[in-house]
Amino acid sequence: MVEIKKGHPLKAVLFDMDGVLFDSMKNHTLAWYRALSSREIPCERDEFYQYEGATAEWTINLIFERTYHRQATKQEIEELYTLKSKYFNELPEARPMPGAKEVLKIVREHGLLPVVVTGSGQQSLLKRLTEEYAGFIDASALVTAFDVGHGKPHPEPYLKGLEKAHAMPGEAFIVENAPLGVKAGVAAGVFTIAVNTGPIPEKQLQEAGADLIYPNMPALQKHLPQLLTERHNRA
Repeated sequence: MVEIKKGHPLKAVLFDMDGVLFDSMKNHTLAWYRALSSREIPCERDEFYQYEGATAEWTINLIFERTYHRQATKQEIEELYTLKSKYFNELPEARPMPGAKEVLKIVREHGLLPVVVTGSGQQSLLKRLTEEYAGFIDASALVTAFDVGHGKPHPEPYLKGLEKAHAMPGEAFIVENAPLGVKAGVAAGVFTIAVNTGPIPEKQLQEAGADLIYPNMPALQKHLPQLLTERHNRA
């Protein structure tokens, strides 16, 4: 388990976006399913919950290797991701995750910087992020799929998030909802809290290395003040 070391005051909380700040994963999974099915590429809708946090290239290559025993070409990746984005944008807008604004308010009240670290490149949702969460999240405190060479579960996205916050691993928390994201946080050496907002079994989040697991954002909201107070008292 990652330790939050004494003598390191907290500076930041790093948030995943899909499934943490927006209730958007059901839209992503349906869009992926429709895009691949339209090209007669076999897949299951719910499997895309497992790939949350990874880049589109990683996801497409995983399925191509499984189906065709090869990686997708650059053109195939671009065509499929464009199609996936089209289907995503045709769906009703994903709403802010219940409890997310309240969690961000607590984070700000404790003088911490919220940084969003997402594997998404979905421009429509990224644009809404700073609009829906105005006053809580700044556009300069975002790490997206366009900022990294490796997606989750590689630690690079969260290491970039730490850079944005000018923080060391022991000076931050991560809030995640997906196994790949939890693995990325653990690999970056950061205390990682999982909120199980999707259909993934809790055991998978435990096995990925989550330090704490809550069933949803309101549950995290309830316990976060105590967690931050205890952490402050140990610093």
